[in-house]
Amino acid sequence: MDLRGYFNRIGFTGPYDKLDLDTLRTIHKLHIMTIPFENLSIHCGEKNTTDLNIIYDKLVKSNRGGWCCENNLLFSWVLKEMGYKYTTLGSRVFNKFQNDFYHVDSHLINMVEIDGKPYITDVSYGVSCQLWYPLEMISGKDQPQPPGVFRLLNNGKMWVLEKSSRKQVVKDKAYANSSLIDKRLTKIMYGFPLTPRDKEHFVETLDCLQTSPDSRFVLKSICSLQTPNGFRALIGWTYSEITYKPEEDSDMVDMKEIPDCEIEAVLKEKFNVVLVNKFTPKNNKANYCM
Repeated sequence: MDLRGYFNRIGFTGPYDKLDLDTLRTIHKLHIMTIPFENLSIHCGEKNTTDLNIIYDKLVKSNRGGWCCENNLLFSWVLKEMGYKYTTLGSRVFNKFQNDFYHVDSHLINMVEIDGKPYITDVSYGVSCQLWYPLEMISGKDQPQPPGVFRLLNNGKMWVLEKSSRKQVVKDKAYANSSLIDKRLTKIMYGFPLTPRDKEHFVETLDCLQTSPDSRFVLKSICSLQTPNGFRALIGWTYSEITYKPEEDSDMVDMKEIPDCEIEAVLKEKFNVVLVNKFTPKNNKANYCM
């Protein structure tokens, strides 16, 4: 695998032998602005994997996106090749309906140490909860970013990531009660201990997430990409463009339905994604909000 190929993919032109926070912030933001968070392979009859060579070919050479174990595994390889000191961690996503964390690690993240200070990087959560930049591991500190205010909390057993959001204002009132609209102004995202994890730790859970009929990733086809002033998302046939308006303490949501005959064009135009195999959109009821 070629590190320069990855940098060409995300548009990074700076020096990559300078292992400082500014460089990490730059590649983190370029990644989430270029490589989508998406689970389309599941809905194209393809299998997601933790094989880095396959992930590199998919995300870098084929201009696709991926879910956390693809995006964040690729990012861990980038950190390694650049020379950053990092640790891969497993986290448990919070289920708002059960008011508890998922019972196993289903989300992969990376912790990076720079000048003795640890930071959390996560380039693959998607939609309105996507980190634009690494987070300092300081418990209770508000860390504002364009999507909202992120906050890491240490409860003595694990670290918990939460986010304070702005109100989502829906442009077309026909979508005001869409299940995709998240009306929570503060939300818990996930929790994690500092136990190092290798990719094999996630294999069984990932197989379940892409095959179980109850999995949100099986029930919904998802593709999202951050933009300079918000993000865009295609969930099933519903296409949304979200514009952050912090000066108005709100996010503007513009939603519309895309007919089957236009799905491929939207993926190409809005996400630069071209699928090889037949894609079947899905938008069944599941625990998923933008």
